[in-house]
Amino acid sequence: MNARALLLTGAVALLAACNQTANTTAENAAANAAAPAVKHPTYCFFTDADTKGWSASRDTQGNVTVKGKARLEDTRYMGALDQPEVSGTSASASVWLTMTPNTGATGSPENWWDVAATSPNSAGVASVNVMCGTKTVAQLSVKPKT
Repeated sequence: MNARALLLTGAVALLAACNQTANTTAENAAANAAAPAVKHPTYCFFTDADTKGWSASRDTQGNVTVKGKARLEDTRYMGALDQPEVSGTSASASVWLTMTPNTGATGSPENWWDVAATSPNSAGVASVNVMCGTKTVAQLSVKPKT
C-alpha cells in the first residue's frame, strides 16, 4: 500500500509540474509579446565631425533616398544607414546611422564610407531626419514628386 501511495503521489507531482511549465511558458510568451522591443540604436559611434555631405532625393518610384559620408578610424567597421522609417501621416521619415562589420577586403579612402538608404513607401515624405542613436545628425528637406 505504501508503494502504491508513493507512486500515486509522484504521478500527481509530475503532472502538476508539467502543467506549471506550460503555464509559465505561456506567461513568458505573453510578457515577451507585451514588452516593447528596442527598435532603433540608442548609442552613436560618430562625432559631428565624422559625418558630412548629407542629401536626400527621390528615386524613380518617388521613394526618398538619403546619402552621406561617415568616418570610422577602425577599418574593421564601416558606416551604414539602416532602419529607414516613415512616420505615420506626418510626411516625415527617419534613417539611422550605424556601424557594421567591414564586408570588403579593404577600408575606404581616409576611412570615409559612402552611406545610403532608401525609405520604402515614402512618396509622401517631405523631410528626413538622419539619426545617430538619439541624436539628430541632419534634417533634410525633400522636393515633392513631380
